[in-house]
Amino acid sequence: MESPQPSDPQKFEAALRRFDEENGQDPNRENGQPRELLYAERLTNWVLRLSPNAGEALRLAARCQHLYRWRIPRSDYPMTRPGYLKWRADLKKFHAQHAGEILREVGYDDETIRRVQDLNLKKNFPTDPECRVLEDALCLVFLEFQLTDLAAKTDDDKMVNALKKSWEKMTEAARAEALKLKYNERKMGLIQKALAS
Repeated sequence: MESPQPSDPQKFEAALRRFDEENGQDPNRENGQPRELLYAERLTNWVLRLSPNAGEALRLAARCQHLYRWRIPRSDYPMTRPGYLKWRADLKKFHAQHAGEILREVGYDDETIRRVQDLNLKKNFPTDPECRVLEDALCLVFLEFQLTDLAAKTDDDKMVNALKKSWEKMTEAARAEALKLKYNERKMGLIQKALAS
């Protein structure tokens, strides 16, 4: 089943194009591409795999979830758990604010903008079904593309804890997808420990 057509396909495409243009400015590179542009594409792909009939607001939210992320580096905050949590909270507000500005610029109404921002901010998680899809997609992008780098610089106990928290947030459908991904021996071992704990 294909995603329903946006209310105004030209406006929708304009918003995606603007998000991609902005994320294309990320100076950080992964596989030769701007990291956040690649991230937005991966997140969009997972949202559509999990929910082929995803609505317009959810598809927009996936594309701008990490908008301008590089502008607020982790190093600007204390390297502590409270510092990390403050960084994450500030990032969500930052992404939502700038997403709203771009959506308004291309002609979206206040209701749609508010809905996209609520998804960016993960409001009403886990009761909001679209927010659950977005969270599942975020966890799957982490497992598929970011786990290797994080595991290389993080001790096993912290990794097991991070994986356990991700697993607890995911739906059964997302967990099934996660178990289909290819992992090396160490990553599989960490996942098995997280599931057993």
